[in-house]
Amino acid sequence: MQAFFSSTVRVLRVVCKLLTKRTAPQPGSFGGHVQVYSVGRREGIPANHLLRPLGEQMSGTEKFVAARQFLLDHRTDYEKAYREFCWPDLSDFNWARDWFDVYAQGNAKTALWLLREGGDEVKLSYQELSGRSNSVAHFLQHQGVEPGDRIVLCLPNVAAIWELMLAAIKIGAVIVPTTTLATESEIRDRLVRSGARIVVTDETVIDRIPADAEVKRILVGPQTAGWMPYDDAFAETRDYRIIPTQADDPFLLYFTSGTTAKAKLVLHTHQSYPVGHLSTMYWIGIQESDIHQNISSPGWAKHAWSCFFAPFNAGATTFVYDAPRFRAANVLRALDEVGVTTLCGPPTVWRMIIRENLGQKPRALRELASAGEPLNPEVIEQVEKAWGLVIRDGYGQTETTALVGNSPGQRLKLGSMGRPLPGFQISLVDLQDKECPEGEVAVKLDPRPTGLMAGYLDDPELTRAMMQNGLYHTGDLAYLDEEGYLFFVGRGDDVFKCSDYRVSPFELESALMEHPMVAEVAIVPSPDPVRTSVPKAFVTLVSGAPPSDEIAREILLFAKEKLAAYKRVRKIEFQELPKTISGKIRRAELRKLEARRVKDDERGPLEFWLKDFE
Repeated sequence: MQAFFSSTVRVLRVVCKLLTKRTAPQPGSFGGHVQVYSVGRREGIPANHLLRPLGEQMSGTEKFVAARQFLLDHRTDYEKAYREFCWPDLSDFNWARDWFDVYAQGNAKTALWLLREGGDEVKLSYQELSGRSNSVAHFLQHQGVEPGDRIVLCLPNVAAIWELMLAAIKIGAVIVPTTTLATESEIRDRLVRSGARIVVTDETVIDRIPADAEVKRILVGPQTAGWMPYDDAFAETRDYRIIPTQADDPFLLYFTSGTTAKAKLVLHTHQSYPVGHLSTMYWIGIQESDIHQNISSPGWAKHAWSCFFAPFNAGATTFVYDAPRFRAANVLRALDEVGVTTLCGPPTVWRMIIRENLGQKPRALRELASAGEPLNPEVIEQVEKAWGLVIRDGYGQTETTALVGNSPGQRLKLGSMGRPLPGFQISLVDLQDKECPEGEVAVKLDPRPTGLMAGYLDDPELTRAMMQNGLYHTGDLAYLDEEGYLFFVGRGDDVFKCSDYRVSPFELESALMEHPMVAEVAIVPSPDPVRTSVPKAFVTLVSGAPPSDEIAREILLFAKEKLAAYKRVRKIEFQELPKTISGKIRRAELRKLEARRVKDDERGPLEFWLKDFE
């Protein structure tokens, strides 16, 4: 079997378009011996750099490049990509050195483009970002950072995030991403539970770093007493001590947002996120020539997904529009002026965007994607009507890379999150882990996919519980149609029973979102002595719409026409929805509030019931 390795990647001043022939016809397996190389001269590279002795094993870089190029070559051929792709078999591998630095050598293409509201901008080429990360790596080692040491990284969208991430990979340190919205108690929890030795932040967060924390402190920006200036890194030599890393060495430690319980500590390795996000690159459809924008805040997994690994795996430009407050009109203007080609944002962002006058499609825009929570079909329809582009849903977790998605060029089904992405075998299982058409989304572990966490730090019992019977259990529910498309139902703890029927909050929320007065909505069960529970809607109205019994009546009767009798929304309450600091609705909090109210026979100040209007 032959596979092509064509890329602009520079492998220690080597890289090329090469043709390889493998010894065994194992579809998508990139771990075998190279037998034949087509040689030639490209970009001034001597032909002898392109030769490999017969039988010599491929390097980690070559295996990664082969897997990457296969997905790029088959970006619109889902069947072939899914059937033949296999994760590269890596042992000793350092993504920053073995991929990023190789690709960056002599590469003046823009890797990172930060544009701040007001006009200030930073542009760094691949070569510049590689060199700056080398300086930061040396600086961290000079501060005593050893392999395995944890670094709490709490910064807004500044170049230091990208420099520190690359530097940490190079020296084997572990990054603990933390949102700048975290409170002092949340930052303390991260410092203590992660065992961090270093914290890096800026002046906006400095007052929330516990004064008694026994950590070294590095400050990005103006100098402050007691803090080491980050800029000192660039007075250092660029030579850092090379640290060999294994593919399964720890690299990232994420604290999940914890909508229902205390945050879990998700541990990722040098391959699970860096290499695993080849699946995310494929889902979004990022190509080497692209300018990619992902609207996401630092500190959360989606920022690493689509502001770092997926675009850098493709060799694209990462563009970030940074503003203290999200303004859809400004974002739309930047999309057109910059020439963004691929755009990914969470549902909250898309819902805010459609409330603006969408106008003409931004001039270069080609791909639209959404992840984080299911995107309501009416949002997809409005954008398609205005721009002629379809927002393609994708699905994954902090614990994984993109698992399921609607990839470019494929037929979409409204409301579906797509099909399993290359490299992942997905099953729906019941409580006995038997496959079924509707059940929990589970990832098969034989073979174990690269884009999956190592486990939960210091909690082997929870890790075993989530990875039993040869499956990783996501805790999310979905159903499968006859063509293999998956439809999200909800979190296992969000779905509830009403008159012996199972009710998916997402389906009801999508119906209510079609009403022009509804900006956001969360459906929770309201305990009922006859029906077990009835659906209740907590609703945030669009700007300028004051809550009233008239609007409540209109929305409830609108929903009544849309939904089957057992799904009928029987209560509505107007309020701002509580959210995690990552922007996800705290449905568990609303469930508890409603359960307490029913128990105490209370009614919210802006709560209305369907029976009031019937």
